[in-house]
Amino acid sequence: MRWGATDEELDETFPGAALVPEGERAATMAVTIEASPEQVWPWLVQMGWDRGGWYSWDRLDNNGCPSASEVHPEWQDLALGDYLQAWSPPSRGPVDAWQVAALEANRFLGLRGLTDLRGRNLDPSRPRPSAYIEGLWGFQLKELPNRRTRLVIGGYQAIRPRWIGRLVFYWFYVPVVWIMQARTLVVLKRNIERETGAAAPPTELRDDILVRS
Repeated sequence: MRWGATDEELDETFPGAALVPEGERAATMAVTIEASPEQVWPWLVQMGWDRGGWYSWDRLDNNGCPSASEVHPEWQDLALGDYLQAWSPPSRGPVDAWQVAALEANRFLGLRGLTDLRGRNLDPSRPRPSAYIEGLWGFQLKELPNRRTRLVIGGYQAIRPRWIGRLVFYWFYVPVVWIMQARTLVVLKRNIERETGAAAPPTELRDDILVRS
């Protein structure tokens, strides 16, 4: 649940806590990318099933459609309140899964999911019902020296009733997030560095990608 993240990144406050009332800290994963935040940001903005995909295992989370391997100008218009689609089981197909709840260009993208237990979207401006699932999926970009970027994926989560949350977070959430989100970081690093022509130092590549992949 901390793939690639440092102790400091785990301990520091992650943006967006206020967007998930009574939420607890979710998994925190990170990777260093040999590109500037301005070069990384367009890859995040174009995410979504009907856009650039999720850069993970496409057969599992994108209905087999390959995620983008380059930046697409037509998918760069993203605003607060927009919904990004994800692929649900075949009976449902694409659904509005993540709402853009925080948007700070080249620094932070926060995607909020808020549904009842049947998967129907809820209005975040209204009081939460007795049973719901809420999560903030955040992408934080930290500028490093020499035009490098630290991409940290984290967020907050809440499920009510709480006993359901304990089952989900301890038995389902951990393997799914590890398998899918670690893949996202690996693919983003590979694609962005390939596009920019950057090459990571061998020791960093071994630590961030090979050992932990």
